[in-house]
Amino acid sequence: MRPSPNSAVYKRLASRELMDPFDRDDEESAARLLNSTPEEDNGGPSWRLSLPHVCVATISSFLFGYHLGVVNEPLESISKDLGFAGNTMAEGLVVSMCLGGALIGCLCSGWIADGIGRRRAFQLSALPMIVGACLSASSGNLHGMLLGRFFVGTGMGLGPPVAALYVTEVSPPFVRGTYGSFIQIATCLGLIGALLVGIPVKDVIGGWRVCFWVSAAPAAFLALCMEFCAESPHWLYKHGKLVEAESQFQRLLGGSHVKSVMSELSRSDKGDDADGVKLSELLCGRHFKFVFIGATLFALQQLSGINAVFYFSSVVFKSAGIPSSIANICIGISNLSGSIIATFLMDKLGRKVLLFGSFVGMAAAMGLQAFAASYPILGSWTWYLSIGGMLLFVFAFALGAGPVPGLLLPEIFPNKIREKAMAVCMSVHWVVNFFVGLLFLRFLEILGAKVLYAIFASFCLIAAAFVRRNVVETKGKSLQEIEISLLQPE
Repeated sequence: MRPSPNSAVYKRLASRELMDPFDRDDEESAARLLNSTPEEDNGGPSWRLSLPHVCVATISSFLFGYHLGVVNEPLESISKDLGFAGNTMAEGLVVSMCLGGALIGCLCSGWIADGIGRRRAFQLSALPMIVGACLSASSGNLHGMLLGRFFVGTGMGLGPPVAALYVTEVSPPFVRGTYGSFIQIATCLGLIGALLVGIPVKDVIGGWRVCFWVSAAPAAFLALCMEFCAESPHWLYKHGKLVEAESQFQRLLGGSHVKSVMSELSRSDKGDDADGVKLSELLCGRHFKFVFIGATLFALQQLSGINAVFYFSSVVFKSAGIPSSIANICIGISNLSGSIIATFLMDKLGRKVLLFGSFVGMAAAMGLQAFAASYPILGSWTWYLSIGGMLLFVFAFALGAGPVPGLLLPEIFPNKIREKAMAVCMSVHWVVNFFVGLLFLRFLEILGAKVLYAIFASFCLIAAAFVRRNVVETKGKSLQEIEISLLQPE
């Protein structure tokens, strides 16, 4: 199939490359691949070839989780050493400064990933995390700590969207959901890793600096290993580098599948100009429905109250007489357990089923906490119900609402807008996350736990209804098959 004369791919090809590279036999084999399953097609692409590349990409998600939790345990020691002990505003800035940097990094992520490619974007995200970690570890005052946290945040904002894009684009369709779950598992391992490093050193004078020095190592490892990983063939094809795209497909899927997947890409090319996508194109026109679904999913994910639980779970556990370190470990184990189970279910039950069931489970868990807050006369049972509800809430989140949006959205976004649309939607995540964290304690004071938990439960139910009505199932389908079906005229 010949590229459209108006497409960016056509503009970049030499005249000898404009000959039809795919004959009828190739198109028929591609169609058979689209309509077959891994079980039916014994000659399907091997999952082993792409696995090392996916594992390296998830290091960025590990760093994301690590830096979210790195100041959780040693914050008191940091405030004493740097001279702002008792200043809750300063402590809050140390915790949240990375969110401001993450928003900036996230806003730029789509344009960076589109401009320099996925591999270089990963390496670029590692740089500020190395610099920021070193600044934080060596800082002697609050300003140095805040500057380091801001640098780390820019890398945190850039890495996860690129990881979601990369894992989606390099994975064979029948394991794409499983590999996408690795991102959530890596984030959970990062959170747990931060706790395991922070708990032993939090009472050691200057020991908190170790927490930041340690994080520079995986960031450097990510930058180094990405030099040997495959570039996204979809990005290469989009930029007219067909020979390189074929080479990378051969590395990721095996040589026997190169012609069929290239045929798919040629059929899904709609003649769009890949040289630039304006913001207005994402907010109106035929692509608006994709961005609307993505932005709404991320907004509802945060309005469910998940980060309020992550940020303030220690308060509930301390009220029950449970040390904060044990509380955080329990939350981490619950989160990791749900993520591991989601890995096995993602390509069996599908994205939509897991997402819908996850939000329903979260609503039930929040309802349990609201019930516990309504009947304090139950004594110790009140705390058991509240803690049980919190752990169930995190577990349900990890089954679907946590991993699915970051996997589903790169699948449904057309190749033309994939990078920039992902950046816009992830930016909504960071903005809503910031306001939930900022206002949670204030609303808890004004409304009370019962009303606030009921509000969170309501948002979970709204999210479940939204998923049921608007989300399409992408399990087992190639990215080109998804794009062609979604862009069909209604």
